Amino acid sequence: MVMTTSQFVRDRVGTLSPSPTLAVAKQAQALRRSGVDVVDFGPGEPDFDTPAHIRAAAVKALNDGFTHYTPSRGIPELLAAIAVTLEQFSGLKYDPATEIVVTPGAKQALLEAILTAVESGDEVILFDPSWVSYDAMVRLAGGTPVHVDLNRDFSLDPERLAAALTSRTRAMVIGSPGNPTGYMLTRDELRHLAGVCRRHDLLLISDEIYDRITYGTPPLSAAAIPDMQERTVTINGFSKAYAMTGWRLGYAAAPASFMNDMLKVQEHSVTTATSFAQVGGVAALSGPQEPIAEMVAEFAHRREIVVDGLSALPGVQCLPPDGAFYVFPDISGTGLTGTELAQRCLHQGVAITPGIGFGDAWDTHVRLSFATSEERILTGLERMAQALTTT
Repeated sequence: MVMTTSQFVRDRVGTLSPSPTLAVAKQAQALRRSGVDVVDFGPGEPDFDTPAHIRAAAVKALNDGFTHYTPSRGIPELLAAIAVTLEQFSGLKYDPATEIVVTPGAKQALLEAILTAVESGDEVILFDPSWVSYDAMVRLAGGTPVHVDLNRDFSLDPERLAAALTSRTRAMVIGSPGNPTGYMLTRDELRHLAGVCRRHDLLLISDEIYDRITYGTPPLSAAAIPDMQERTVTINGFSKAYAMTGWRLGYAAAPASFMNDMLKVQEHSVTTATSFAQVGGVAALSGPQEPIAEMVAEFAHRREIVVDGLSALPGVQCLPPDGAFYVFPDISGTGLTGTELAQRCLHQGVAITPGIGFGDAWDTHVRLSFATSEERILTGLERMAQALTTT
């Protein structure tokens, strides 16, 4: 039998863009294998180890034989801890038995929510610059991503949003604080989005994975806007705040009617999140929170170094991010595109991500992750300066 590409693959999988961050990571790895020292500003994960008490809880669970299937929704202890955290941190009350699902990573929660919400032909609003996986997930669900560019300071443009809405619009996906910008939507912006959702009967999928890594202004959950909890799917997890990227543990919270349907997607795909990882999640939410504060304090210090260092480079303008551990500087003043600058930087031993990976109109920017040591950040900034002065 000759294997041929199906129409499904051509329509849904064949149109997917590769991850820009993984592409940069592959290039950096290839250079390292050839003996080149590379400062990698690409990774989207904290450079901290998972706190010891979380690791200890998972190890104990393993040693106690907690290695079998769990309820597909999640273990009751973790569901309860998530409900408590959502109420304490965001003021949101959810029934842990019906309105929360634990998933193998926040990315899986996003995918399951989109697969549940989106039917073939539905349009989903995405705000660029945005994480490329949002677009891919909508396409996998058979929907059509509709990209709406933000302003150059990453704020919402209500007129562009209004022009993008059609009778086929089903949902909007937001990330706040967002990847790649670190921008956090203001209360007024969230209220505007809430009004749009109410008038057009839209679902809002809110990716809040970076909400514990913020600098100054506290985050606001989209579901906390009046009358929005009933039409919002809140996505979060453990990867960023607790440095648990490899654990693959996330969750979604929404009204029971939606979550019961989303649970079917989970049951027929990944079945459940990993048993002992869930025990680690309970320890993360219920145990000491000081490790988060210590990590965020270090990120805040690095943020100042990166923003000041980039702003001092000729032709570069860098806005300080509200949260996460990324900066997304405008490099158009250098006369280079983001793609061109990224290639130049690689030749100098620095890996950065071109902005075009986060939206077609954004090759005027590049993304840098400051989830690396101060020493490496300073070295990388020096090499970027060399890249800009070397022809």
